[in-house]
Amino acid sequence: MSIDLLTNDEVAVLRDLINTSHNIIIVCHTNADGDALGSTITWAEYLRQQGKEAVVIAPDLFPDFLRWLPGVEKVIRFDKHKEKATELINGSDLICCMDLNVLSRTTDEMEQVLKNSGKPLMLIDHHPNPNIQTKLSLSYPNVSSTSEIVFRLIWQLGGYEAMTKNMAVTTYCGMMTDTGGFTFNSTNPEIYFIISQLLAKGIDKDKIYRNIYHVFSVDRLRFTGYILYQKLKVLTPLRASYYTISKEEQRRFHFVKGDAEGLVNLPLQIKGHRLSISLREDTEKENLVWISLRSVDDFACNKLAAEFFNGGGHKNASGGKLFCSLAEAEKITRKAIQAYAKQL
Repeated sequence: MSIDLLTNDEVAVLRDLINTSHNIIIVCHTNADGDALGSTITWAEYLRQQGKEAVVIAPDLFPDFLRWLPGVEKVIRFDKHKEKATELINGSDLICCMDLNVLSRTTDEMEQVLKNSGKPLMLIDHHPNPNIQTKLSLSYPNVSSTSEIVFRLIWQLGGYEAMTKNMAVTTYCGMMTDTGGFTFNSTNPEIYFIISQLLAKGIDKDKIYRNIYHVFSVDRLRFTGYILYQKLKVLTPLRASYYTISKEEQRRFHFVKGDAEGLVNLPLQIKGHRLSISLREDTEKENLVWISLRSVDDFACNKLAAEFFNGGGHKNASGGKLFCSLAEAEKITRKAIQAYAKQL
């Protein structure tokens, strides 16, 4: 089975970019998830094996349940170390943009630093409709995750034999989390060939699963029950549902970043359900509501996200944001679901 992604010309361009660069910065999107961190850490380690000075810069805080990842201690947060991060970006030879399709998926300030740096950019991503001016754009929306792309690039570049167990762990984590434990967007046989190669490096896939999904607090467990019992609005005829999470409710359940992870998938367990939407009020900014959307089969929630929620993403997993009150966001959500009633 061939898992090569690149043409010979693309391989030549990629090798040239790596060979002619020494200080390489790797950036990902805000609220970095398992794929964002997994892919960036793996790619950084591969570049270090090639003798490069590679640094991962994340825009902001990432969930606690990802802090066990090997290599995460080397990740620099832009929001905490702006001066150092800016200096590193401005002193780089190449910037790798990973698991994001537009620079606005970083923070406003970080986006400006990246644009003002004038450094050459390279894209490695699986989100549709990339819009970044790059020297090389490796965009594959049909691939399950950016971590899978990274593995396939390393494989094609001849780097598999030198891949360490830790690199295999971060790769598997990214692939697993972006497919919901290989329950969606994961029917391509290449995925399971890659998993076999990662297992050959000695990873414990069951432990990785537990480290991600079995580490929540009692508050988070009670929070899940509260959302499903008290807050979930099921629009049965439309085969859709949504729920809201207010600032007060987050305080009540001692909410920490990552506590909402995976909740939006749960309503899709309802028989015949096609769409689930989460609306979470930002705890620090007024009139900002974060939107998460999940769907199944051929319902493209990314189109709904783009039309109503200033967002986008994958066909069955998207996000967005609204600059309004939570009550107004709920009205917009109901309007959006009604607008797509025929498709649902």
